[in-house]
Amino acid sequence: MSGTILELVFLAAVAVFLIFRLGSVLGKRTGHERRPSDFGPADSNERYQQDEDNIVNLPSLEERQMDEKNEALLQGPLGEEFKTLIEADPSFRPVQFLDGAAGAFEMILQAYVEGDQKTLKQLLSADVFENFAKAIRDREAAGQRIEDTLVGIDNIEFLEARLEGRTALVTIKIISKQVNVLFNPDGSVADGDDHKVITVTDIWTFSRDTRSKDPNWVLVATRSPN
Repeated sequence: MSGTILELVFLAAVAVFLIFRLGSVLGKRTGHERRPSDFGPADSNERYQQDEDNIVNLPSLEERQMDEKNEALLQGPLGEEFKTLIEADPSFRPVQFLDGAAGAFEMILQAYVEGDQKTLKQLLSADVFENFAKAIRDREAAGQRIEDTLVGIDNIEFLEARLEGRTALVTIKIISKQVNVLFNPDGSVADGDDHKVITVTDIWTFSRDTRSKDPNWVLVATRSPN
């Protein structure tokens, strides 16, 4: 027993010694450390401030990659159409639009499944909203419920971009993996398979009045590929 106690005391002493040594080597920050500008001649603080004023913030790697992707699209098949949209709406960027469209796709699917007509009304044109709202009303009247799980978006790409007057119209194709099931009131499956992931292709057209201060686009048409 006494041997064990002596070993513990010895280990504790070693631990204290190591902590002390680490503290002396690494040091402790007290909040009063001198900045790089504090070292050197008396006017170094002024030069440090001048250097800060002359700093140019370089774009991040992600921003440069975005710019490269946008430039590639501007040189692609729809390049002239994109340039026309940019002339009407200088904030338009193809890559950022696709990112936003992917987010809108997920939000619209979720709102439809949940019967959230308030959200749908903000994201859809009047005609498209009425189609969605009717489908929700019919589903609820039948006592049915739907489960639509978006597993992921495999691909999203531009099909068309054009300007009609001051209205910008952009059509995209979205290929996604989903699990779609429609349940009867008794819980039985009316349509779909809750154990099967299917590939769904949607073609959606978004629109925006380029004169509007509202930066949001609305879904004005949906269809399946021919």
